Amino acid sequence: MTIEDVNAMDRAAFIETFGELYEHSPWIVEETAGLGPFRDREHLQTVMTDVVSNAGEARQLALLRAHPELAGKAAMDKTLTDASTAEQASAGLDRMTPEEYETFHALNAAYRERFDFPFIICVRLTDKPGILKAMRERLENDRATEFRTALGEVSKIVGIRLEEIMS
Repeated sequence: MTIEDVNAMDRAAFIETFGELYEHSPWIVEETAGLGPFRDREHLQTVMTDVVSNAGEARQLALLRAHPELAGKAAMDKTLTDASTAEQASAGLDRMTPEEYETFHALNAAYRERFDFPFIICVRLTDKPGILKAMRERLENDRATEFRTALGEVSKIVGIRLEEIMS
């Protein structure tokens, strides 16, 4: 799919094509739909990121809270989105020992308790040891820093998903 194809889409087709880029948060794509034409894929992503940046903290928090915990209940119940399932599998989170699962569960709980949203990382850019290291390190962040970091990770995730759709 080319950027010309994207720019030629009507609102409905745009939302249908990109509506699941952001985990359970189609509002971002809905608000981006009328903001073209886009110069290229990077510009499209920048516009979406700007929509998130201008959304206000309450909507940003809702976006973060829409993400599943890594190797959490949704993964165990098989209720993750297809994209999240593939992403978590790419980092080996679908193949964990009981000890690894317990470690992830404990770190997820500590993170959620501290920040009131799930730990988010672009798992396609790391592996299990890297994720665990990041979880431990980021638990030391203050909430404002972690909030910005989590939004940055969402942007990385969306960038990869967008690249897959358009390639």
